[in-house]
Amino acid sequence: MSHQTGLSARRRWVASEKIALGVLEELGYSIVETGKKIILNGIEVGEVDVVAVDSSNNMYAIEVKAGRIDVSGVRQAFVNAMILGAKPLVVCKGFTDEAARELAEKLGVKVIQLSDVFLVESEEIYTIVREAIEETLTDYLEAFYGFNPQLKQEQLDVLYAIYSSQTIDEAAGKLGLDPAGLARKIDELRKQGVIPRWAVKYQSVKRIATIIINRQSVTSALEESRKLIESVKQLEEQLKSIQSILPLINQQLKKLHEVVSKLESSVRVEESK
Repeated sequence: MSHQTGLSARRRWVASEKIALGVLEELGYSIVETGKKIILNGIEVGEVDVVAVDSSNNMYAIEVKAGRIDVSGVRQAFVNAMILGAKPLVVCKGFTDEAARELAEKLGVKVIQLSDVFLVESEEIYTIVREAIEETLTDYLEAFYGFNPQLKQEQLDVLYAIYSSQTIDEAAGKLGLDPAGLARKIDELRKQGVIPRWAVKYQSVKRIATIIINRQSVTSALEESRKLIESVKQLEEQLKSIQSILPLINQQLKKLHEVVSKLESSVRVEESK
């Protein structure tokens, strides 16, 4: 595994591995496992980047290098493969020197060389795309977690119209506006901090509206749940109060029963005279 500086050692290697996997599959290799741990007597002694088989069912232990491979790397690939009972293979940009090339040939370490231009450009494209995705996710997560539940009804009406419509014309119609009028409303929401300023395209505005409306629904549901829990707690307290006075009520009922019994006895005595 390479530890070069530049694009970010770890990110460069991850990009190289993804590129290498694609190249191997195009060459007819079937990927069996990545990050294969090498265990001896229960102890981890190393790791093989990729385990793959070729069309003849030969198994290969494959090392992926973001840069060029040196003598040490060739030895590492050979030893790891021998332990796993596989054939050694390295995917890299080439050899650091002739010594590495000669050793690889002597040990039977197969090397798939990728040109500097191909690998660097692919790594950079991968990194650029990944960073763009990360930034986009961060923007939308900030919109979700930065949501202000204290929105005015008129703001929610605009957001809901956008959320529930397929086009800007449809959303404008629901609000009794033309598209230009809705655009002004959206701009007002940006100035009020409801919609982030980076959300310029209508589709981005629609995604933000969807996030806010869904978050509003969740918040409302949670608030209703909280109120229901409070109501249940109050009912529980009332029941406890009723339970506490039940013994007293029973005592009064017994006394009333005794009084009624005495009255009935008196009535029977009088009737018998």
